[in-house]
Amino acid sequence: MNTAVYNPFKNFDFKNDKCFLTGEAFPSPLATVNVLPDWLLSMANLTGNEQIQLLDETIRTYKSLVVPCSIPVYDQFVSPLEDKIAMAFGQGYRGVSALPEQDLFNWIGKLMYSFLYIEMQGAIRLQQLSGDGMNMSQGLMHKFGNLHTMLQSIHREVVLENFTPWTILVFPLQDAETPFSFRDEINTLTFSLKFKDFGIIACLQDNGMNKRYHKDILAAIANKPLSAQQFEEISARFYYSAYLFNRLPEYTIMPVDGVIYIDAMPLTGGMQNKPLFDVWANKTYGQVLENFWKPWGHTLFEIIKNPLAPITYFDDALLPAQA
Repeated sequence: MNTAVYNPFKNFDFKNDKCFLTGEAFPSPLATVNVLPDWLLSMANLTGNEQIQLLDETIRTYKSLVVPCSIPVYDQFVSPLEDKIAMAFGQGYRGVSALPEQDLFNWIGKLMYSFLYIEMQGAIRLQQLSGDGMNMSQGLMHKFGNLHTMLQSIHREVVLENFTPWTILVFPLQDAETPFSFRDEINTLTFSLKFKDFGIIACLQDNGMNKRYHKDILAAIANKPLSAQQFEEISARFYYSAYLFNRLPEYTIMPVDGVIYIDAMPLTGGMQNKPLFDVWANKTYGQVLENFWKPWGHTLFEIIKNPLAPITYFDDALLPAQA
């Protein structure tokens, strides 16, 4: 058994000649899996011809977004995960909220890493055209490599040593017929999705700090179905705080007898004297919120007309303190 931990960012392995998950080479023809699975497109009444713009500004259809995967890995591990998520999505909030967070992490992480895989191909292509070397910070490559290592739990045993690397929240929505939509921010590994009567927000590599940061508002809205505006508002808060999170989590990764053991290094202490999050600024938050509230036409001026109290759809804003 191969006990090494494959890291595609060491040699920029994004050439469709290896399994995106395991790094195992396989012969032609390449097996590919859809980034947005067929069951999700069908459940959401999408054709797959819907378009998405990638970071290199190319326009792709949903069904054209594929990544290479070995057939045994897909059949034995990826497909069963998809089946479990599909069954939960079919049941709505009741099913999704009952899923183990590990399953949601694996599925959301696989989705985000698949997008990242395709974005990396575009970035490499652009760099080749320009003649420059790859221009990606070591911090980002480190973060993405850690995500890929954690995703090995899809097909092999991964032991997290007394910590949880993510924040994942599932909210009930007032509108039981919410159309499917999602958004992500690759640099901060933040993801949100809404569909039917549920919404999901995930920060995939924050060691649970964003959930703690927003503990007051989360306690106030616990188990309360959210309006569309409220879900977008809470999403905006997490996307902004993920941007303010000023740590690059470090992990000790040790493969032993086919098992990957991961231990988290402390986020505080030592040289890390500053707070975990940079200072919250309502004006910047308002700019994020304006984007999330586009369907309702709220302008930045309206949102922060009172700079000390941005407008909110919650009974009590419970925003983090400004400096």
